[in-house]
Amino acid sequence: MSMAKKWLTAVAALLLTTSCAQMPKKDYSAFYAERPRSILIVPVVNNTVDVDAPRYFLATVTVPLAERGYYTFPVNLVLGVMNEEGLSDANLVHGADPTVLGAMFGADAILYISIEHWETVYIVLSATTTVSFKYVIKSGRTGETLWQDQSTVQYTPGANSGGGIAGLVAMAVAAAIQKVAPNYMPLAKQANLQALWLPGKGLPAGPYRGDYGSDAEVFPGSGAAIAASAARPVPDETKP
Repeated sequence: MSMAKKWLTAVAALLLTTSCAQMPKKDYSAFYAERPRSILIVPVVNNTVDVDAPRYFLATVTVPLAERGYYTFPVNLVLGVMNEEGLSDANLVHGADPTVLGAMFGADAILYISIEHWETVYIVLSATTTVSFKYVIKSGRTGETLWQDQSTVQYTPGANSGGGIAGLVAMAVAAAIQKVAPNYMPLAKQANLQALWLPGKGLPAGPYRGDYGSDAEVFPGSGAAIAASAARPVPDETKP
């Protein structure tokens, strides 16, 4: 199965589990007005005690954003340039002028992410792993906020292991393994999918997807902004 099909399958599963939930509607007028083609992912702010969280998280966010139809800059290249420019501190980067970052990389938009939770809590016979992130996209041309969201995913191993002594033992073993070596990556990937892909919540299809420009009803914005976006030529897919 191709990577794109894997992501789409995961998104379909998320849609099934959230279809009954009432999510607040977003206005995508500012996003349509800018019509970004390329999105720069800058170093993430880590508000947790796990110093390795940013490195692991950055390995999970590029693919879903690229599969959504946007050009993404290589993470390691971005980090290298940031270090050379004296912007190795993520908090400093997040406080910098977005238009400066946009000009530095030639990026249409900047994606800022903060890690709010990246932890495993052990209580009696269970362990719950939680990841939580905040996302903000700003224009690389004006600095205006175009989109923002937050996503949280929790996992408790052995929650469906059944009753009785065997069930308790299974829960205890699963919890011990999870506490010693928690696997945050699948949860981070799921959180990114929820934030970037869910209809009416995530990002409209980008210019490098076949359904680009056809999902305005799912991602609503003002009529003028949508019309202005549709009137512009589709970018050359051979160029970032």
